[in-house]
Amino acid sequence: MAEIWQLDGALQEIAGKVAAGERLDREDAVTLYRSNDLLALGHLSALVKKRRHGERVYFAVNHHLNYSNVCVNGCRFCAFSRAPGEAGAYTLSLDAVEAKLFRMKELGVRELHIVGGLNPELDLGYFEKLLQRAREILPGVTLKALTAVEVDFLARRHGLSVTEVLSRLKEAGLDCLPGGGAEVFAPRVRELICPRKISGDKWLAIHAAAHRLGIPTNATLLYGHLETVAERVDHLLALRRLQDETGGFLSFVPLAFHPSNTALAGQVSGCPTGFDDLKTIAIARLLLDNFPHVKAYWVMLGPKIAQVALHFGADDLEGTVVEEKITHSAGAESPEWLARQELVELIRTAGYVPVERDALYNTVREGF
Repeated sequence: MAEIWQLDGALQEIAGKVAAGERLDREDAVTLYRSNDLLALGHLSALVKKRRHGERVYFAVNHHLNYSNVCVNGCRFCAFSRAPGEAGAYTLSLDAVEAKLFRMKELGVRELHIVGGLNPELDLGYFEKLLQRAREILPGVTLKALTAVEVDFLARRHGLSVTEVLSRLKEAGLDCLPGGGAEVFAPRVRELICPRKISGDKWLAIHAAAHRLGIPTNATLLYGHLETVAERVDHLLALRRLQDETGGFLSFVPLAFHPSNTALAGQVSGCPTGFDDLKTIAIARLLLDNFPHVKAYWVMLGPKIAQVALHFGADDLEGTVVEEKITHSAGAESPEWLARQELVELIRTAGYVPVERDALYNTVREGF
């Protein structure tokens, strides 16, 4: 790895800030993105990660539940959604959900991740009952459910405030919100890839409302499509500002765009390179100094790049992720799930200590 004194002038100054624990600014982040010294970025991000977590790397035994792919938004980057009545559209009944929950119980799941499309046939009562059944069948499981986009959709459907919707979901058993729907906050990009989706400002406001209610959340960035480096940086800085205000974010999850089977397939040549993946994770770790965790989402990165990302600032490998549909609809070639022991081995052979967690980062088990 490059030592600080071997770096060029711009990186030398940034490395000095990192060594001193000083906050990086927008110019620093743009400079990091322009640098091709990937090993230097890895060195700096690994230093920050080690200060926070030592040799510990987290993962969850979790299961995804995509209750419906029916969605009225029709985002151009999405290969999962279907319009109402379109071939391939589906919606799970509550009884079908319950059958899945009993199977999850047999697997020893500790985190349940629930997201889907904006289905006009599903009301708030459906989600309250879904969460209540999950709480009854899986009493020790943390429930991470519904993106800010879904929360906003329910609020508009019922004429309720976002706070009222979140309060009812929390009462039904919700533990935290996932970070989906953030994409890239820049209005220019959203107009190109998801013109019907809520704005970046609205996404931030909904997460702020959740934090005020004591509901922690995650955050994401979808990168590798039509966004610029500056727009990536501004997205990260907006997340950092909200975290300064509320402290409610648990983790940041960079999401590598997969163009296959999407409306953007002809405009984007392919997935981000491994170089870009590692650079994005490292810069996130350096810039998001107030975020406890940065995930290497192996579903989008592939297990091998995700493992390497543990040396570039990531401290979390996500989890077993059984029944992931959204990324695989877009042509992901990663496995559909990983066993607990596979995650343990990925972490251990990278030189770190595996720590099983729940959705709130409570330790389930350490020392495999």
